[in-house]
Amino acid sequence: WREKLANGFGMGNDDIMRLIMPEEVIRTKGIAALADEKEAIYRQIYAPEIHPVRGLVELLERLHAAGVHCAVGSSGCRANVEFVLEKCAIGKWFEARISGDMVTRCKPDPEIYLTAAAAVGTDPADCVVFEDAKAGIEAARRAGAGRVVAIATTMPREVLERETDADLVIETFADLKDLDALLA
Repeated sequence: WREKLANGFGMGNDDIMRLIMPEEVIRTKGIAALADEKEAIYRQIYAPEIHPVRGLVELLERLHAAGVHCAVGSSGCRANVEFVLEKCAIGKWFEARISGDMVTRCKPDPEIYLTAAAAVGTDPADCVVFEDAKAGIEAARRAGAGRVVAIATTMPREVLERETDADLVIETFADLKDLDALLA
């Protein structure tokens, strides 16, 4: 189960459900109902303990001060994106919020990142994408992102270094000391 679920990190619910649920259950309950149940459980479990990754708030403040436009590009549903932004008190720094239910194809397809870049009026080649999943790193590359930074929150650093083509792998956002180099 862990391997099946690990392969689904960063993907949309349609793909995740097909990866982990028996076809008979999907036919009986339907993907939408299963996805809604999964997401409600996610919010219930994480509500008491969710918090920003170390250094994220400081990074967002620095980006804002530098005039950098920020967007969220998540395969998660809108309710989960809003949940995370609200619970972590970081929503004010994001000009655009693109969720999996706003696009026709989720990661590893590049549509989410292309839509997010367009929403803030930025060419994808000028974007730095922060990702915690292989599907998201692939999506960022396929979108033509200028830089891709993998953060080892969902997957071990060694896996991200070995199995992705991220430009940089970090443990926390506090690892990013040189903002000018990151944005260059």
